[in-house]
Amino acid sequence: MAIQSAVEFFKNLPPKLCSNCQQEVNEMHDCYTHKCEKCEAEENK
Repeated sequence: MAIQSAVEFFKNLPPKLCSNCQQEVNEMHDCYTHKCEKCEAEENK
């Protein structure tokens, strides 16, 4: 098995899903956000 470049690794990651509602998070896959904007907004009310 060949070693994959870091760029290829991140390009092949599946979309990140919100930990609350399971919707796709519209962020980069390597970010630290675990919730979508809607759930974040509801939590911060």
